[in-house]
Amino acid sequence: MAHKVLVVDDEKLIVKGLKFSLEQDGMEVDCAYDGEEAVKYIEENQYDIILLDLMLPKMNGYEVCQHVRAFSDVPIIMITAKGDDMDKILGLEYGADDYMTKPFNILEVKARIKAIIRRNSKNRDKAAESKTIESGDLKMDLDGRRIFIKGTEVNLTVKEFDLLELLAMNPNKVYSRENLLNTVWGYEYPGDVRTVDVHIRRLREKIEENPGEPTFVQTKWGVGYYFSAAE
Repeated sequence: MAHKVLVVDDEKLIVKGLKFSLEQDGMEVDCAYDGEEAVKYIEENQYDIILLDLMLPKMNGYEVCQHVRAFSDVPIIMITAKGDDMDKILGLEYGADDYMTKPFNILEVKARIKAIIRRNSKNRDKAAESKTIESGDLKMDLDGRRIFIKGTEVNLTVKEFDLLELLAMNPNKVYSRENLLNTVWGYEYPGDVRTVDVHIRRLREKIEENPGEPTFVQTKWGVGYYFSAAE
């Protein structure tokens, strides 16, 4: 079954080039040219991954990402013409899983897409082996990739879920930021450890009653992060 990709950019030549190249690899590609059109596509279709430009008419990439994260954990690669680290961090804060800076190499784009899809497939296979993790008020449905706090479902992004799953399946094992980056994002990922910190902070805001004094995802100062299982 062909993987389905949504390309969102207001530069039609870029969209045309990406669509042609991805279709050459057997992918099914939809195209949107502004933020509102992108949201409509995502609401009406199931995608394996989204390439989302930051600077868009009607709704910018941050707004689209934030809106989509209210109802979907589809992987999102944010594309920005700016090389500023703050743009990358903001993209992650709003729920993007990865980012690329223009001008980009189409071969790298395809490699990133395939790596994310491959890791997600592995995660689904792994989740099928063990169904649930429960710790205090937290319950993870690994098969359905859903998480509940006190019985209420919490919407996590793909990478937030992957991080929590890795930590929760190995309680009290401390992972360095470098280790988490390599395991969850892959050794080929060009980002740095701040990516991990952003996702951990965002994860805590969603699952912890008091993110400043976390119950589940703990920090081992100077070492890394670990999951503290409830007694």
